[in-house]
Amino acid sequence: MHVGVILLLGEDEAIGSPPPYEAIRTNAIAAEHIGLDSVWIYDHLLYHFEGKDPQGVWEGWTIASALAEATERVALGTLVLCTAFRNPAVTAKMAITLDEVSNHRLTLGIGAGWHPAEFEAFGLNFSHKVDQFEEATKIIGPLVHEGVVDFTGDYVSAPNCIMLPKPTRRIPLLIAGKQPRMMRLVAQHADAYNTCWWGDVSATETDRANLTAACEAIGRDVSEIEFTVGVVMRFDELLGPSEEPVDPQKMLAGTVEQIAEGLRAYRMAGVDHIIANIDPLNAEGIAALARARELALAD
Repeated sequence: MHVGVILLLGEDEAIGSPPPYEAIRTNAIAAEHIGLDSVWIYDHLLYHFEGKDPQGVWEGWTIASALAEATERVALGTLVLCTAFRNPAVTAKMAITLDEVSNHRLTLGIGAGWHPAEFEAFGLNFSHKVDQFEEATKIIGPLVHEGVVDFTGDYVSAPNCIMLPKPTRRIPLLIAGKQPRMMRLVAQHADAYNTCWWGDVSATETDRANLTAACEAIGRDVSEIEFTVGVVMRFDELLGPSEEPVDPQKMLAGTVEQIAEGLRAYRMAGVDHIIANIDPLNAEGIAALARARELALAD
């Protein structure tokens, strides 16, 4: 089982703004140096929830591109890139280029988006977003896998589109989602699936069963799809006990050894890749995650 960490691109409550790039870069390099398997970025343009002030966030693809140069070994992934933010054929071109820059370390995670405020603020269409996503998937998947597609849809098109240079490998395509339609798209197009954000492994059982059913419906072996889980983790040894009750379904919290037990349960359940959302997200937290990973994989 692989274990990676998702990096903070949005507002840091401690400083009231997104972290400077140097801090993001430092965490990515720390994850690589300590032996974690992957680092991940997310993709938002703005957070604006009702009754609250807007919150900023760095654009994810630019950060991912910079990290490709800043690191050498650690895998890079998007969790997930919103297909509505960019033309899908151009997204595929960007992915093929970044895979080259990173020496073939990219996993391209894509999703439909969920935050209406950022769609509205940037003049993007939030309605029929799953319809748009399905069409985008039919463009992005063939282009990052084979380098060619001919598709005309109601929302997006790529007629007789060819990637030159062609991808030098089949870039892994990850799709995140929970609803039946998204599960069908995973079964049809994806190399990897993600469900998030959870604590205890039992919270993922329904998603695993639904993915299996979606694959069976089209005659695909579910083992062909990497099963990834985003897990929220709190290292009490570094932060002290939580002042708020912790829901074990939504967060792994405790000592390094206790979190290692949680990771071991994921491993025993057949999960392929854990993407950790850790608190604290700093050198000490990354070291604690690496130690928990080591313990979880020890037997």
